[in-house]
Amino acid sequence: MENQTVSSKLPKLSFLKMFGYGTGDFAQNLIYNTVSTYLLFFYTNVYGLNPASAATMFLVVRVIDAINDPVMGTIIDKHTNRFGKYRGWLLYMAIPFAVMAILCFYTPNLGQMGKLIYAYITYVGLSIIYTTVNIPYGSLNAAMTRDNDEIVKMSSVRMFLANIGGMCVSYGIPIFVKLFSGGSYSGTGARMGWFITLSMYGIVGALILIFCFSQTKERIKMPTNTQNDVHVKDLFHQLVINKPLRVLAIFFIITFGLMSVVNSVGAYYVSYNMQSPDLLPLYNLLPGLPAFILIPLTPWMNKVFGKKRLVMGSLIIAAVCLTAMYFTPATNIVAVFALRIVAQMGITEATTFMWALVPETITYGEWKTGKRENGIVNAIIGFFFKFGMALGGVVPGYVLAAFAFNANNTAQSAHSMQGILLVQTLIPVAFLVIAMIDFAFYNLKDEDVNKMNAELEASGSTEQSADGI
Repeated sequence: MENQTVSSKLPKLSFLKMFGYGTGDFAQNLIYNTVSTYLLFFYTNVYGLNPASAATMFLVVRVIDAINDPVMGTIIDKHTNRFGKYRGWLLYMAIPFAVMAILCFYTPNLGQMGKLIYAYITYVGLSIIYTTVNIPYGSLNAAMTRDNDEIVKMSSVRMFLANIGGMCVSYGIPIFVKLFSGGSYSGTGARMGWFITLSMYGIVGALILIFCFSQTKERIKMPTNTQNDVHVKDLFHQLVINKPLRVLAIFFIITFGLMSVVNSVGAYYVSYNMQSPDLLPLYNLLPGLPAFILIPLTPWMNKVFGKKRLVMGSLIIAAVCLTAMYFTPATNIVAVFALRIVAQMGITEATTFMWALVPETITYGEWKTGKRENGIVNAIIGFFFKFGMALGGVVPGYVLAAFAFNANNTAQSAHSMQGILLVQTLIPVAFLVIAMIDFAFYNLKDEDVNKMNAELEASGSTEQSADGI
């Protein structure tokens, strides 16, 4: 009864506010999902880098993130500007974020070493600026309400819009690139097509981020005296005392690694194994369509099945379908598409729900330490999921190099196509199995979160605003 009373006092969000918040993930997907899905392909087949060099660069950028993310998370939690602690960053960094993404897909006329240096500078710059957008954005939902049911609904709206953004990338990018390059998305002749397409996506993404800023409000605020006590070392303290956060962070790296690996090698699989490059837009589009049915049902499925069974069942479905896809001839287009669609349904459901768990870990950390460190927690999550996204370049890049992939060959050898097949199917299955083992250790239940919220509300550890900033 006490928990219900406290829950009724927690800020409720209108659908418009949930939608406004969700547009921020739509915008980020327009820009950064393009990078995670197509940058490796762009580097090897358009810009002319070899796969191993590109893979090494993806790894180096993540090492830089290991330093950048905790520093950025601490800066966010320690400072408040006139727009609040988090939402102002969406306004300030929207345009720089878009500009750096566009520059990643620009192709200056340089030698091989010059190309590699330019790629390092632009990709590192993009990753640093992305941190200044993504950590504040991820922190914002826990500043809008404590109500767990509201957060699950908001996460569902967010992921619904994120999937629309993802589809605009997976289906739209190849079409626009071919349109602007005169019929190809591979080879040096496609360079201008990539640049124009990314310019268009970057501008739209920046404008939508500014819209997201205008529609969100911060209601759960950290008191000034607590804010001054935030330090970089709190990141390591959170990892030590916050078991749910540790489990979830590992889950993020695995699942984002899985998605990035599958997405980044899709263009290779369709072009060489299926021998149907014109099917790439459909291959990317169709698996995302069921998300528009699944995601709105997530709050209901959570109540029926519970978080653990929902996530585990989704991962099992994906693993079974990807295993079957390995044994299915790539030229059997109907069967391949069917298996990929069902596999993606499982992946989508699991990865949609994990975002709703981040505020739970923030609440748990506040309950343990007395400090609601949204930025610190999201810095941890941000580093892990960006490292996972980098695996989309690292794993396929090294595997393609090991299986003697050559972008200059119109047709690949059977050995090279076997490497592509492994990265598209069985390697992601290994990721799924590890994800299941990890999530088995997540033990934070809804009743635990409600109890912690009740105690925190009673203690007054945070300030609550009815109208926000």
